[in-house]
Order: sequence, then structure tokens, then C-alpha cells
Amino acid sequence: MLKSVLVKRPIITERSLQRANEENIYTFLVAKEATKNQIKTIIQAVFNVTVVAVRTITQPKGTKKTGKKRQTVSVAATKKALVKIKDGQTIASFDLTK
Repeated sequence: MLKSVLVKRPIITERSLQRANEENIYTFLVAKEATKNQIKTIIQAVFNVTVVAVRTITQPKGTKKTGKKRQTVSVAATKKALVKIKDGQTIASFDLTK
């Protein structure tokens, strides 16, 4: 599988930015088929950092109610990766101090 397809995008939320600044843990949306080793090698190659640990979270598909009429919509299954990098290193996508 193509490397660019496995790691889809960084997840930029208030909580993920806090984790990035305080604990050096960065959050990415990844393909469901991606393994921890694949995620580690891609992050190291793309962002030129040393990955210490990778944790993954798989959220199953389901339904939720949304909108003014509270209609039920389907939600696809997703997978997130929490990547801890070596102290002193950063990823520029998560740095909002500029």
C-alpha cells in the first residue's frame, strides 16, 4: 500500500495541541489497515523525527443524530494514531506559536 495513503492527515484539536506541547504526543488519522510499524516508519521519514512509541485507537462504525431535526446518519469507522516522539523534537504542523 502507498505510504501517503496510510497516514491521511494530522488531527488538530485543542486536546491534540495540548498533548503535543506538554507530552510530545502527536495525533494522526490513519488508514484502518495501517500497522504500528508502518506508521512509525512513515512518520520518521516524512517529519524527520525519532518515534519512541505508537498507540492506535480504532473507532467502530455507527450512527449518530445530527442537525435540527435530529436525523440519524451513518459514521464510518476510523483509526487514530498517537505518536510519541523523542524529547526536544517537534513537528511543525502542530506548532501554532508562529
